[in-house]
Amino acid sequence: MRLASDLVVVGSGSAGAVIAARVSERADREVCLLEAGPDYPDASALPPDLVDGTRNSWRQHDWGYKAVPTPGQTIPFVFPRGKVVGGSSAVNTCIAMRPQPYDLDEWDLPEWRFDVCLPYLNRLEDDRDFDGPFHGKGGPIPIRRHGPDELVPWQAAFVEACRALGHPACEDINDPRTQGGVGPHAMNKIEGVRFSAARGYLTPAVRSRANLRIRAGTLVRRVIVVNRRVEAVEVEIAAGVEQIAARKVVLCAGAVATPGILLRSGIGPPLEIARLGVELCSDVPAVGARLLDHPGAAFILAARIGVSSLTHPLIQTVVRYTSRGSSCPNDMQVQPGSFLPLHPRVVLPTVTMMCSVGKPRGHGRIVFPSADARSSPRIFSEMLVHPDDHTRAVNALQLAYDCVRSSSMRTLAFFFWPGERVLRDRAALGEWIYRSCGSGYHPCGTVPMGRDGDVRAAVDARGRVRGVEGLVVADASIMPTVPSANTNLTTLLIGERFGEWLRDEAI
Repeated sequence: MRLASDLVVVGSGSAGAVIAARVSERADREVCLLEAGPDYPDASALPPDLVDGTRNSWRQHDWGYKAVPTPGQTIPFVFPRGKVVGGSSAVNTCIAMRPQPYDLDEWDLPEWRFDVCLPYLNRLEDDRDFDGPFHGKGGPIPIRRHGPDELVPWQAAFVEACRALGHPACEDINDPRTQGGVGPHAMNKIEGVRFSAARGYLTPAVRSRANLRIRAGTLVRRVIVVNRRVEAVEVEIAAGVEQIAARKVVLCAGAVATPGILLRSGIGPPLEIARLGVELCSDVPAVGARLLDHPGAAFILAARIGVSSLTHPLIQTVVRYTSRGSSCPNDMQVQPGSFLPLHPRVVLPTVTMMCSVGKPRGHGRIVFPSADARSSPRIFSEMLVHPDDHTRAVNALQLAYDCVRSSSMRTLAFFFWPGERVLRDRAALGEWIYRSCGSGYHPCGTVPMGRDGDVRAAVDARGRVRGVEGLVVADASIMPTVPSANTNLTTLLIGERFGEWLRDEAI
């Protein structure tokens, strides 16, 4: 066994990178950050797919997961997750949307109330467009919005269409006082360059700290627990298998990988652990019991010449509104896609209209086929199975249809899949939507936190795993409910909160 550090952080994504940077601010704390994928310390030498923030990176730095979005679908969809220092923040679409106040308040945990978390949301950002009490300046993650003169034709026409349909203008979706509307996305990219958690937090100055080690190419098998206390992390590297001793271990491997590590460590529902052939360490039924995500759906249009181009940013604008009967303001999103990303170098002359259900009632599940850390989990998202989620998604695509029929959009593209006959027939659209349904790529909630005594919780409000001393979970897994917003900023918030707690030995 190799003696490592006071703290071993597993996973270098939107939470892990932040935690490693914050804890290592104290020179007397030894931190070891583990990542299964590669590391690129020199930002000037990043591969092009990690630099380009105008679209997702789907293949080069990906875990290769697949998911079945809804029970009626037989062909698994890709389920991209970043396998690189920076995690999914290094490969995503750079949407920097904050959680709304009720998203955090509904967790019913004092440490996570919106008013308590607001200073940390401000601290993580450098907002280039707005200031005031709801925005930060000088933080690690730069955030800006596309101006009207930067919008490509499909995006600009969408804004005009939404305004014509009565949606108010919304210049700042991150102001909690906004009542919804249409406007530019807040995005963590500058002149098209993605600013991931790695780029923002693991700067050359941070990497030069003597008390921080970043170990890439290191796949975590399990956490070794002796007498209900963490003792080490077992990993696979190119040279073989080794154990890294640690006083405390923080799992930040993401909502898909973190529950797998726990189950392989004997922590979770006893029947699942027995099925994997692992010795039970701690009976925690909530580990991996459900998967939360944002259901989405889209339709495709054939675009006129010049409307769709690989040089265009995939996403620039969004309309948010409150679904009928919802107690959650701005729980729905509809946004245009500037092209159909079938291949990094091939684009058909197509555009899309997409929707996302921000506060879904349903949830999915993850099945881990074996205790082999290299075996991919089976992801069953169960999208739109709940009738409320289905109704809201159909309503959203009907709104998107109304936009496309408006004077500003109708001459730019023509209905392709499905045909207009389906889109104008609510019953037909309700049947077809299952073929188009997919994930918003915002998995969370697989190791939920909660108050002491809550049987639905796997960890407490500070991520401490039930029944195991020295083991903490601090990533999107711990969200008890899915925020209505894209989850990257909420996960960065989790990193900021845990980074401070762990640095100051408050956990």
